[in-house]
Amino acid sequence: MAAKSDGAAAAAGPGPEGAAGGPRGGAGEPGEAVAGPEGPGVSAAGGTGPRYELRDCCWVLCALLVFFSDGATDLWLAASYYLQGQPTVFGLTLLFVLLPSLVVQLLSFRWFVYDYSEPAGTPGPAVSTKDSGIGAPAIGTKDSATAFRTDEGGPELGPGPPSVSSYRRRCCRLCVWLLQTFIHLLQLGQVWRYLHALYLGLQSRWRGERLRRHFYWQMLFESADVSMLRLLETFLRSAPQLVLQLSLLVDKGGEPDLLPALSTSASLVSLAWTLASYQKVLRDSRDDKRPLSYKGAVAQVLWHLFTIAARSLAFALFASVYKLYFGIFIVAHWCVMTFWVIQGETDFCMSKWEEIIYNMVVGIIYIFCWFNVKEGRSRRRMTLYYCIILLENAALTGFWYSSHNFDFHSLILVCMVASSFALGIFFMCVYYCLLHPNGPMLGPQVPGCIFSEAPGPCGPPVDTVTSPPRSLPRTTGTERDGASMGGERAGTPTPPVFQVRPGLPPTPVARPVRTERPVIRIDLPRKKYPAWDAHFIDRRLRKTILALEYSSPATPQLQYRSMGTSQELLEYETTV
Repeated sequence: MAAKSDGAAAAAGPGPEGAAGGPRGGAGEPGEAVAGPEGPGVSAAGGTGPRYELRDCCWVLCALLVFFSDGATDLWLAASYYLQGQPTVFGLTLLFVLLPSLVVQLLSFRWFVYDYSEPAGTPGPAVSTKDSGIGAPAIGTKDSATAFRTDEGGPELGPGPPSVSSYRRRCCRLCVWLLQTFIHLLQLGQVWRYLHALYLGLQSRWRGERLRRHFYWQMLFESADVSMLRLLETFLRSAPQLVLQLSLLVDKGGEPDLLPALSTSASLVSLAWTLASYQKVLRDSRDDKRPLSYKGAVAQVLWHLFTIAARSLAFALFASVYKLYFGIFIVAHWCVMTFWVIQGETDFCMSKWEEIIYNMVVGIIYIFCWFNVKEGRSRRRMTLYYCIILLENAALTGFWYSSHNFDFHSLILVCMVASSFALGIFFMCVYYCLLHPNGPMLGPQVPGCIFSEAPGPCGPPVDTVTSPPRSLPRTTGTERDGASMGGERAGTPTPPVFQVRPGLPPTPVARPVRTERPVIRIDLPRKKYPAWDAHFIDRRLRKTILALEYSSPATPQLQYRSMGTSQELLEYETTV
């Protein structure tokens, strides 16, 4: 049976070749090396793998600190404007806080509703597991009921009659619904998800092997959700808030007030932190890419911090004098960048309309900083982007400076724009030259996949099942006749096609013991990096995979549809 997901099917069973794995440490073959959050891990055959470490916990706590500092300073500043009798600035400041928060809370609550409920009367995902020929139980859901059956065709065990346990379960579900509703009404959906990811990570560290894997998968899913929500919120809230407060500071002149400066700094740190955190979680979720180290994440934070600071200050200087032209410039830049993203044919979402909305959000991000959305080497595209940003920053700052009579205070602001942008480019070069997961730019490049050809902890797995060999080209009858005549003319007899070697004593060949594991097949082509895998953005696939992973005695392996592998198999079967 298969679990349908927007026309895609997910089935579990023994597979010939694994096209993709699940989260790190839970998707490789037995005996293979897996990469953890900070680099290559240890063998999965020994029951270990990537572990939730103290640095991961500290990273989440720092993310919570950034979240609260950004929101608190913005609300404090809005209250200050209200008490000072500035209704226009108070309204704009409060609007940039509440509107993005409402949008993100609605999206977060919609995800919770889908994850925690299953509409009655609609068939849920039906999945069959066959533990590589072993009579393992299969799990499936139909009409909101869970049924268990065996591969031998035994009787199905449906849900029993209502009892005290079912009554308690319904009461617990009601309490969870009320709690989540209350949390999202308080605009704390991201805080709950951060704390939930922290709890799941700690549980994966403390529990046994089987539950450890289950909690680790859930932690990765929750981290992916909160990183997507935070990315959307920061560029809808912190980015316009940053430009607004900087414009007010430039208009006011003189010594900046403490509260607007704190709000501006918090918004800037929030933007840089969210971008680096998103890239780290994305790389950690994909088994075909090396994870981003925390040193690389800090370098990314500094890179985005200084480039966004220069960009925002240039915007604020130009908007303080040419407000109408600034609005026209922003709209034009967004349209050009959105068209550039659409022209690149991104493949992030599961539907066409979601992809269009995603491209529009990426266009907003491109107003402030670089954001990779296409597979392959991005150096040329990134170089072109930053050349455009450099020219725009110089033009915007130059127009503002020409209207201020070339005084010393204006010259300091111009130097701040230039020096901040230069520092951002410096940290970007540090990241790519020294701290990139694939190796330094000027040194030997390491393959992006966590399995390299070199022996050692990142070498290929011992028990990897490779695809069938490609078939040799067929020899036509004319070529066979020509070959035989050529051999006769040369005076050498044509050797027979099949030969039997002279008898040698058979020598036993030691082969590693192969431990079979279930394979979850997903009838979808795998999305290319930097997109999320389908099982991270399609929530029905998540439910199915978590159910299979929890019921399986061994760590399942994810396998996406591979057109190249199917073609090779077809050639091999028809040729032989």
